[in-house]
Amino acid sequence: MDCPVCRAAQPEPFLQVDILDYWRCPRCAARFLDPRQHPSPDVELSEYRKHHNDPADIGYRRFLSRLAEPLLERLAPASQGLDYGCGPGSALAEMLREKGHRVALYDPFFQPDPAPLQARYDFITCTETAEHFHHPAEEFDRLGALLRPGGWLALMTCFQTDDSRFAHWHYRRDPTHVVFYREETLRYLAAERGFSCLIPCKDVALMRRPG
Repeated sequence: MDCPVCRAAQPEPFLQVDILDYWRCPRCAARFLDPRQHPSPDVELSEYRKHHNDPADIGYRRFLSRLAEPLLERLAPASQGLDYGCGPGSALAEMLREKGHRVALYDPFFQPDPAPLQARYDFITCTETAEHFHHPAEEFDRLGALLRPGGWLALMTCFQTDDSRFAHWHYRRDPTHVVFYREETLRYLAAERGFSCLIPCKDVALMRRPG
């Protein structure tokens, strides 16, 4: 088994929690669930339908602003973007549209039309989505290919920091979360692709494709 995040050979056993087996990669520092134990699409969809991310919720908008604000500071007027893994209703897309940007939507469950994946973008947002990727290396390759030169990939995911708390970490307990990134993991993924990487705050990474 190779690391699903960076494709490095021979990841190391990390932890067993109940019946779940977790691994860690010595190269990119990701922690991940054994791929043989990934949830089925039916289980995933059932969990996603429990989420209530209302675009009108002020608290949710405040949460998303941790990514939106540093991204907006770096976008040219009327940029074209894609919200990848947008869910049933994208508050982030609405926030960016309010600032004059165009935002397409894609989600394999809620917005499965593949047409947006045929275009290229000035920016791509991926909020609370990367931890669900069953094949993250392939997903990051896809996202990089969808960016125009100089484009931004803006990610939000809860960074894994403390191995001693992993078993009881709320983020791990979500059955649809199968891969966990450290800041160093995202810096590694960016460097591997020749991207720059900024961490404006914990849990947010802004990667820029070379122009």
